[in-house]
Amino acid sequence: QVQLVESGGGLVQAGGSLRLSCAASGNTGCMADMSWYRQAQGKGRELVATADSRGNIEYADSVKGRATVSRDDAEITLSLQMNSLKSEDTGVYYCHGKKKTIWWCTGLDDYWGKGTLVTVSS
Repeated sequence: QVQLVESGGGLVQAGGSLRLSCAASGNTGCMADMSWYRQAQGKGRELVATADSRGNIEYADSVKGRATVSRDDAEITLSLQMNSLKSEDTGVYYCHGKKKTIWWCTGLDDYWGKGTLVTVSS
């Protein structure tokens, strides 16, 4: 089993910055891609950024130029630094991880954290 725990959410004014962290524990050797998602009230969950196990990172258009993701494979930590925050960035941010498709990696195919709330005020 893999556990994902997000931290760093809170209330921030528009134009401000924050840093979110996702700490993974358990069978982290079976972690493949890790991603940040977010979900605003009444809306679906949307992808923010993805980092594969080799450090390749892709960002959603909505956060390009304002977000920086880093993945520390030594500790299996995924961080999200967001600057120039906007009200539309408000939502619950979730950490997601996919299990490697290797025969000895058993368990769930993917894992979700419980989320951390980010509220951007204007």
